[in-house]
Amino acid sequence: MKIPILNISQFKKHSHHNDVYINTFSNHIKRNKNLINKPHSHNFYLCVLFTKGTGTHEIDFNSYTITPGKIFFLKPGQTHFWKFETPPEGYIFFHSQEFYELAFLEHTLQAFPFYYSYQNPPVLDTTEEKAEDLQRLFKNLHSEYLQNNVLRELKIVNLINHIYIDLTRMYILDTDFEEVKFNSYSRIIESLETLVNIHFQEEKFPKFYADKLNISTKHLNRVVKKTINKTTSQLIAERTILEAKRLMVHSQDSLTTISHTLNFSDYAYFSKFFKSKTGLTPLNFRKKYFD
Repeated sequence: MKIPILNISQFKKHSHHNDVYINTFSNHIKRNKNLINKPHSHNFYLCVLFTKGTGTHEIDFNSYTITPGKIFFLKPGQTHFWKFETPPEGYIFFHSQEFYELAFLEHTLQAFPFYYSYQNPPVLDTTEEKAEDLQRLFKNLHSEYLQNNVLRELKIVNLINHIYIDLTRMYILDTDFEEVKFNSYSRIIESLETLVNIHFQEEKFPKFYADKLNISTKHLNRVVKKTINKTTSQLIAERTILEAKRLMVHSQDSLTTISHTLNFSDYAYFSKFFKSKTGLTPLNFRKKYFD
C-alpha cells in the first residue's frame, strides 16, 4: 500500500477554484471521509483551527493532542491522519504554493516559521482570547469563499495572509524563531531540506549537499548547527529514518526490500542504523506501531 498523495481538485466538488479550499472542519470530514480516513499526504499547504473536539493528530510519526484552540500546519509531503475522541469543529483551509506566492511575489510561504522548516513544530496552542479573534478571521475567510463577490480571490488571499501574519506573531512569542526566520542562513536550510528530500535515498553524506549548494561542507555544518542545532548528517539520517518508518507502516514490503529501497548494502546494516537512531530494530518498530 502506498501513501495517498491528495491534491486540491479531489476536494473541489463544490467550487470551480482549483488552488484553494476552505471549509468548516465538521463539514470537511463529513464530505471527504473516504479521502481522509487513512494516513495520507498532500501536495498543498494546510492550516486548521479547532474550536471544539479532542483526539490526536499524528504527523510523520509524532503525535499531538487535539483540543479547542489548537492550530495545525502542514507542508506538502508530510504524512498525517486524525483520530478523534469527541466530535471536532473548527475551520480548515489549504492552498497551492502558487495561489499565495503569485499574490505576494516578494514574500514566500517559507518566510512563515511554521512553514520555514520541517524542524519547526507544526502546531500552535493559543489562548482563549486569541482563539476567539482567530475564529472570527477564519469565519470571515470561509464566508468570503462561499460568496461570489467581485475580487473574491484577492480578498481570500489577503485574509489568508492576515491569518498567517497573526499566527506568526503568536508562534514566535518567547522563542528565537524570529531571529532564525530572517537570518541569512534560512535560504540555505530551505534549499538543503529540498535537496535532502530529493536525494536522501542515494546520497547520505554532507559533501554531496554542500557541493550542490556551492558551499564548503564546513560552512554547511555551521549553518545547520546555528539554525536548528543539528549536524547535516543528523538531518539526512532523520529523513532516511522517516522514510523507513513510512515504508514499514504503509507498505507490505519486507524489511529486506525496504533496506534495498533506501539503498543500504544489506539488511543487517540497515537494522543497525535504524536501531542506533530509534532504539528499536525495524522488526520491533513495525510490531510496536501496529500493537
